[in-house]
Amino acid sequence: MNKVPLTVNGAEKLKQELHRLKTVDRPGVIAAIAEARSHGDLSENAEYDAAKERQGFIEGRIREVEGKLSNAQIIDPRLLDADGRCVFGATVEIEDLDTGDVLVYQIVGDDEADIKDGKIAISSPIARALIGKFAGDVAEVQAPGGVREFELIDVRYA
Repeated sequence: MNKVPLTVNGAEKLKQELHRLKTVDRPGVIAAIAEARSHGDLSENAEYDAAKERQGFIEGRIREVEGKLSNAQIIDPRLLDADGRCVFGATVEIEDLDTGDVLVYQIVGDDEADIKDGKIAISSPIARALIGKFAGDVAEVQAPGGVREFELIDVRYA
């Protein structure tokens, strides 16, 4: 299987989620199933059905997170010899040349992306246009409304 890029923080969050799923959620749903079984007839027991459905979700999520972690290529941009270049994991400050808006994004793996948190996926058009550029360079991004230009103001490896 292909390696999936993850930042150090992204990998840590997945590890924490896996730990919670295995130590809190899984035992909780097992207890809920046992409680529902104690109520008798399982054929008309909505609590039992809900607990079994929740158990299936938790077990599926555990497998998914374990798979992601086993295929992860954890990248720390501070350890790369990027020499001021925009690379995976870098935090970039860009200016939209049409509007003058200044935006700050971290380029992360697809599973870590959260625009509200300022994290954009490496596979996004804007990240692909920025990769390899230096501060002062202009990146052209093909957007649904046409080509947009962004000037790369700063690249940080935090």
